[in-house]
Amino acid sequence: MTEASNGKVPDRGQLRAHLVRARIAGDVATPRENNLRHFRLMSERHPAYLFGLEPDGTWTPDDVLALMVRRCGVVADPAHLNGQDTIDPDLTIAALDEYADRLALAARRRERVVVATGHPDGLLDYYRALARALREAGCTLLRPARDWTYKTPASEGAKARSIDYRGPVAVVVDDVGEPRHTHSARPIRAMLASIVDGGGYLPDLVVGDHGWAGGAGQAGVDAIGFADCNDPALFVGAEEGRVVAAVPLDDNVQPHLYRPLLAYVLDRAGLS
Repeated sequence: MTEASNGKVPDRGQLRAHLVRARIAGDVATPRENNLRHFRLMSERHPAYLFGLEPDGTWTPDDVLALMVRRCGVVADPAHLNGQDTIDPDLTIAALDEYADRLALAARRRERVVVATGHPDGLLDYYRALARALREAGCTLLRPARDWTYKTPASEGAKARSIDYRGPVAVVVDDVGEPRHTHSARPIRAMLASIVDGGGYLPDLVVGDHGWAGGAGQAGVDAIGFADCNDPALFVGAEEGRVVAAVPLDDNVQPHLYRPLLAYVLDRAGLS
């Protein structure tokens, strides 16, 4: 067992090696054809691929590819249409530094924070530990709009979904209470509206992914989040200044593989 995988804080070299070995970065599982399809759909403003953001720029598919090369490290060759794609582990670490620095600021200010995930299978353990650390540092973890329910789009089967919490972490659950994957920004919009309608103030920070981060950023709330190489919207949001930090990584590997990232982030943020 390496130092980076046994709970100790990895240095940058150890973290980089772990990212590549675990395929969180480097040669990742997401296929190139899937990435290019998502780049195109986001450029065409398909709602499911915008994560609640409303980009200012034109963002042609070529523009999105160029951005993803620069911010994520996908293969730059536009003729590369099939097979493997990549995430640059050095870009992952640089973005993790920005992410951790914003968490450090939240802790110093004892901010009001929402923590949420659209990837409960892979990331829930990570977010739970991060939320606990923020709470222990004096932050207030908000849990608005519990049980707020909506229907998924008809193209997805018009299924009922509700906001629920696993500890302090917001998730979307199905009609039997099981956490579900989601890209939707509707839950974070409902949460923000619930806070304001109750006479409260918007949170200082949203920590999440997918529509949780994108919808918060579009609403003017500081948002930091993880984003896969087939999730260009959050990188567009970061480029346009609506998302504080978008961290490029594979967002659905086995939960234990994120432990070194958690240790690194908590240490840099002064939360360990």
